[in-house]
Amino acid sequence: MSKAPGLKIFTALLTGLFLMPGGMSRVRADVSQPVLSIPTLDEVECISYCVYDKTDDEIILSKLPFDTVYPASMTKIMTIQLGMDYLDPDDYLITSENAMDNVTSDSTLMGLVAGEEVKVSELYYGMMLPSGNDAANVVAEGVVRAFIDNYPAGGDEVGPDGINASYLEDMIGLPASEIRSDYTLTAFSYLMNYRAQRIGCTGSNFVNPHGLHHEAHYTTASDLTLIMAHAAENPDFCTVISSPTHIFEGTNMHTEDGWSIVRNTNNLLSDPWLACTTAEGEDTHLTAFIGGKTGTTSAAGTGMTVYCVNENGHELFISVCGIPEYAYQTRYVASVVAYGNLACWERDPVTVIPGTTGDYRRFNSTTAELPQFDPLIIPGDSLEGALLPEDTSETDESSVTEQTDVPSEETGAVPDDSDPPETITDIGDKLRENRALMFIKTHLAITVVISLLVIAIITCLVVLIVRSVSNSHKKRRRSARPFKGNPDEFLN
Repeated sequence: MSKAPGLKIFTALLTGLFLMPGGMSRVRADVSQPVLSIPTLDEVECISYCVYDKTDDEIILSKLPFDTVYPASMTKIMTIQLGMDYLDPDDYLITSENAMDNVTSDSTLMGLVAGEEVKVSELYYGMMLPSGNDAANVVAEGVVRAFIDNYPAGGDEVGPDGINASYLEDMIGLPASEIRSDYTLTAFSYLMNYRAQRIGCTGSNFVNPHGLHHEAHYTTASDLTLIMAHAAENPDFCTVISSPTHIFEGTNMHTEDGWSIVRNTNNLLSDPWLACTTAEGEDTHLTAFIGGKTGTTSAAGTGMTVYCVNENGHELFISVCGIPEYAYQTRYVASVVAYGNLACWERDPVTVIPGTTGDYRRFNSTTAELPQFDPLIIPGDSLEGALLPEDTSETDESSVTEQTDVPSEETGAVPDDSDPPETITDIGDKLRENRALMFIKTHLAITVVISLLVIAIITCLVVLIVRSVSNSHKKRRRSARPFKGNPDEFLN
């Protein structure tokens, strides 16, 4: 016997409730990933690395820091700092045929075309995030022309480097007007080398603004940290290198905003917590990973120069050069960053900036390493107090009493150390509870209507089921009807 109609309807609706989003049961996708362990320093394969502590003005960890290496696109750290010193970020530059002709077919590009009018600040993102060689050339030409126009030869005015166009005339042997029209990229390399000498570089020589391979275009890991340290003094530079993505505004050639959306080639920017512990699991006290610049060519290998801050407040500039395989770039750089920060902390183990990068990790981590206090996990949760260092054994007792026993002006509450810490399960339950309460409060009318509909549906289902069961037990009886026709009709 087939199911009664009411029972069929009830079964279908019940199945739908189980399968619908947010229903009583649903399949959850496995979005976990393995915890990526970083190698030890001995396992890092590279030509050289250098950890420069700018706060103490000292190299604190290194491997062949003064050996010659090819910088590849890490060259652009020098290019952008000259651009920021000589150009107005709100001005526009026109992409020349010369700028486009001086990139190779396999170059990483911003995507410019000849004749395109581009805002200077957009060119910075174009050269630093997707590592556009075309953007670097346009900036280089703009710098040279601005340098010659604003600080003419024979004049008293000098630029940020203390020179004017007379320097280029002497070095190239041509008048400034000819340099401006036909030798802008050559002139820019002279400005690069002059800046490198001024900031203390001793092993560098640049012949182009982008880093495409040339035997005469070289540097050292130590010099790259000095170049990065000088560039980072400009907050606009830090803004650019710390940006994971950028959306380009429209131009005369690409007329729509968002004609290109680019991603930073620095993968460590997205997963800085990879460097918050060493391979042995020791806390490195890395507080902030500001950003950096990658560089890769077949001759140079791959590498990265980065800027980070330790818990003790020291600014670290770290360069890793000549990694043979691109696939290992992030892990090897993370290792040098980790051990560099640990070395910095061990030299000065005083907490100046509470809270480390590891406190905010959400990816490439075990459940136990997820942040316990985070407004992105629990809406409305406060980070206040969560960033304080856990070890207060060396802190003066009177200062501890003053900080912990006085209620907060904002909350009026005193922290209770007797309460057990929330587990991940507790956090998940609280999040679901908060979302449900938030929906009910903000959609009260909808909640009432839905509740009435659910009650009506359940009532109908009950009535249908009762009727179906009752009808299935009734026996249908048919009585014989008397024949009223002529029986003789059937006898023939």
